[in-house]
Amino acid sequence: MAILQKLFGFDPAKHNVKTEMLAGLTSFLTMAYILAVNPNIFSALSEQGMDTQAVFTATVIASVIGTLVMSFYAKMPFGLAPGMGLNAFFVYTVCLKMGYSWHFALTAILIEGIIFIIMSVTSLREKLVNAIPSQIKASISVGIGLFIASLGLKNSGIIVENPATLVTLGDIKSGTALLCIIGIILTVTLLIYKVKGALLIGILATTLIGIPMGETHLNGIIGMPPDVSPICMQFEWHNILSLDMLMVVITFLFIDLFDTIGTLIGVMGSAGMIKEDGKIPGVNKALLADAIATTAGACVGASTTTTYVESAAGVSEGGRSGLTSFSIAVCFIIAAFFSPLFLAIPSAATSPALIIVGLMMFTSVVQIDFKSYEEGLPCFVTLFAMAMASSISDGIMLGIITFVALNAISRKWQKLNVTLVILAVLFLLKYIFV
Repeated sequence: MAILQKLFGFDPAKHNVKTEMLAGLTSFLTMAYILAVNPNIFSALSEQGMDTQAVFTATVIASVIGTLVMSFYAKMPFGLAPGMGLNAFFVYTVCLKMGYSWHFALTAILIEGIIFIIMSVTSLREKLVNAIPSQIKASISVGIGLFIASLGLKNSGIIVENPATLVTLGDIKSGTALLCIIGIILTVTLLIYKVKGALLIGILATTLIGIPMGETHLNGIIGMPPDVSPICMQFEWHNILSLDMLMVVITFLFIDLFDTIGTLIGVMGSAGMIKEDGKIPGVNKALLADAIATTAGACVGASTTTTYVESAAGVSEGGRSGLTSFSIAVCFIIAAFFSPLFLAIPSAATSPALIIVGLMMFTSVVQIDFKSYEEGLPCFVTLFAMAMASSISDGIMLGIITFVALNAISRKWQKLNVTLVILAVLFLLKYIFV
């Protein structure tokens, strides 16, 4: 037990080995859907030379590294993996909309990770989060939820392009759209009955249903992990001083900041791990672990790696030490040898997970006061710019600009701070000159 206490912060008087390991398995089951979703999202970049199979292995490696750092260094029961929303921003905004290569995006994530490491050891990370109004933070979560859900609807064919109305309802009586609807009903049913690993089970079950429908093509279940070298250490340095690089890095920073802080506060609060004075014990180590995971993930070709809110499932099962996160990492290592199964999962089977995760993130909308124009309108701009313009970065920038402008017009100076005003000015200059 002494070695467990030294390595993972395991206290024999408070913790149980079996409970910690089962908690780790529970968390893994709730977050393992990323192994199927991530390669599917990055398949949109296959024509640009991004190897989808390598993305699977990179996702595993980034998850294992990040979770092990959380386990041994922070000694907390949280799992890490490439974040939802952050992966979509990488593919659909930076690469497909802005027109940059995936090498450019990986370079931005590397820079973000290094900045995060510096910010985490100097407490600047918490100060920057505190500078953003809580209403805007909530709208960012809601907006990303809408963005992710819209991707699921489009990828499955439930929503299709229409020249007259931009989008319209697709053919939901057959094909990928019908399979996605079946997957949504199945997965939500599992969630209603509180089945552990509902998202992963839903994806796998929908994949099996897709076989007789002709949407799933299995080529095996067990196999060696694909080679990660095609996307490992593939950075692009000639654009690192450009304004677009700055905007992309800042956006990655903001999304990861809010995601990690929100996850830590929410999960630890629900488990009673926050002290009476509101302080989170060991939060700086957890933030540094997250920063190291992002940096290491970029090196192997993964999008921003962050702490998963799904870790709450394991915490609710009694996970309290780094032994829980160690168990999560071991599960990811084992999952690496099931690459043929995960890579055969069609987009119609992962789209339900995107839509449902979007729904989960949308719940933050109750924190927004839409009756107040100077707060409601910036939030409205933020979330609808993300969903309708398919741009997380534009949503954040336009939301902050609108918030500062309206509160300055209404002379509510107490809602503004120097950091927020500087950000608004920088974002405004970006729209004027770029």
